[in-house]
Amino acid sequence: MIAARTMAELRDAVRQCTQQEIHRAECPSIGFVPTMGFLHEGHASLMKEAKKQCGIVVLSIFVNPIQFGPNEDLEQYPRDEAHDLAMAEQNGVDIVFLPTAELMYPEPTKTMVQVQGVTAPLCGASRPGHFDGVTTVVAKLFNLVKPDKAFFGMKDAQQVAVIQQMVKDLNFDVEIVPCPIVREGDGLALSSRNIYLSAEEREQALVLSRTLRQVEAWLEQRPDMTAPQLRDNIIKSIQEAPLADIDYVEVMQFPSLEALSPEQALANTDHRVLIALAVRFGRTRLIDNRLLENK
Repeated sequence: MIAARTMAELRDAVRQCTQQEIHRAECPSIGFVPTMGFLHEGHASLMKEAKKQCGIVVLSIFVNPIQFGPNEDLEQYPRDEAHDLAMAEQNGVDIVFLPTAELMYPEPTKTMVQVQGVTAPLCGASRPGHFDGVTTVVAKLFNLVKPDKAFFGMKDAQQVAVIQQMVKDLNFDVEIVPCPIVREGDGLALSSRNIYLSAEEREQALVLSRTLRQVEAWLEQRPDMTAPQLRDNIIKSIQEAPLADIDYVEVMQFPSLEALSPEQALANTDHRVLIALAVRFGRTRLIDNRLLENK
């Protein structure tokens, strides 16, 4: 595994790995997994899927400052480079790109990539400017790595929708591969921020996955249930956890993130339906979701 810390080192590493793959008569396609580090089994699932689908796997570790708001946890965001490098090697990564903020943004950036529409609701509403930072850094990384496929976890379903829209609109020559949410044995969605939870907060945070699992039963009991009715049920369920402070609960179309008809039964919609949650437990903001496929 090669650890590249400059753009020149990254280009040389990609060239070296590509030549090796060609000599093996294997497909030298490049799979890319962009991360902010502090890797866990959710990230590992992305690496494994990239290894399965591509000849070369590039992982980036970069805590991107321009996607954090002024009161968010940039400085406190957990970091463990040694652990991350070991996990990357264990999961078959060929190249790890570890740029600094000074390398990525040597001067204040005057160009931002802004996706409209799909960035407006959910985290876009509660974290202004967040997705401008995400799309800008991902566009830069795509230009540097030049992957054939890029792998993103569905835990942040809005991010997947935003990146897919950017790739479509700007004609990036890369396939976005969404990968399933990975959960702890008790159902909690894996997140680097889970370490901030106290024992009591973590126990109460299980209300999120428990509520999402309940959705199917509610829809079976009420075939005529609409999006607003389902949203009300979800809010009531989450509020049973005393420490839960709801940021948002939304039921909407995916991947457009447009509103569903408030009168139409969810069972009759032709759209894929995203149920998206953001809830704070203490100072820790957790997101989770469930995607309902149309039948």
